[in-house]
Amino acid sequence: MNRELFKDYKPEILVYDEAVDGSGEYKIREKHLDTKAALLEKIRKAKAAAKGNKTTFRQPIRTENEVK
Repeated sequence: MNRELFKDYKPEILVYDEAVDGSGEYKIREKHLDTKAALLEKIRKAKAAAKGNKTTFRQPIRTENEVK
């Protein structure tokens, strides 16, 4: 039955046209992801610069029952 339905079928060769098909969205997405990565890196560097070299060292905890 299926063979009878498609006996006259001739596949049509389609030509890709970006303007019609509208697949330029991936380019926009890639641009947004690149911008996001650049901004995150900029924020990370700004936070590191604002923090500076503030390394803190904690004193050991003293207890009343220490053996000396």
